[in-house]
Amino acid sequence: MSENHPIIVTKSLKKIYSDGAIPVEAVRGIDLNIAAGEFSAIVGPSGSGKTTFLNLISGLDRPTEGEVYLNGRLLSELSGKDLSDFRRDHIGFIFQAYNLIPVLTVEENIEYVMLLKGISRDERHQRVIDILEQVGLSGFEDRRPPLLSGGQQQRVAIARAMVSRPSLILADEPTANLDSETGEELLEIMLSLNKNTGMTFLFSTHDKMVMEKAKRIIILKDGKIAADEKK
Repeated sequence: MSENHPIIVTKSLKKIYSDGAIPVEAVRGIDLNIAAGEFSAIVGPSGSGKTTFLNLISGLDRPTEGEVYLNGRLLSELSGKDLSDFRRDHIGFIFQAYNLIPVLTVEENIEYVMLLKGISRDERHQRVIDILEQVGLSGFEDRRPPLLSGGQQQRVAIARAMVSRPSLILADEPTANLDSETGEELLEIMLSLNKNTGMTFLFSTHDKMVMEKAKRIIILKDGKIAADEKK
């Protein structure tokens, strides 16, 4: 896919929450294009609209006004199972809290999305082995999350997000619960995967280290883009 191909397009995007009688404008008319293959970060203070914006991009939340296109598809045209399947096929998620299933093994956690997509058992297993090698966890497939460190759990979360080969990875504060050394190691892994696979990475973050690694910084303030800087 060409690097100039827009994977995300938002037009006049707004999200208003009604808290009793007082409406809260979380996102206030954002126009944004993210090209395929970018390694970008959305930054801004708490309450600036970062997480809401990620939720709108992913279809986890619906805009009050405006449009979101992902891979050329208008998300508002999709609902229910169609939206869920589209999100499953096109987006990988990395969360601050890892969101691994503690009773499942590392392999079972990673292969879950592939299982939903109907990928054969042998291919699922081979992909798990390959992605664990890439994130530095070869031999960990039979362990369970409670026996892993925070950094190891986040490596599993990265592997789970990428193993089904989505076109977009959305990472919401992925380094927030990690020490700086582990966070930097994981960012280098994600940079390498971005370079080698062409997957698009979009972070929501407060972490200066993520901002230093990102190739584009989009600063949100009061639900609007205050700056958009490419390195």
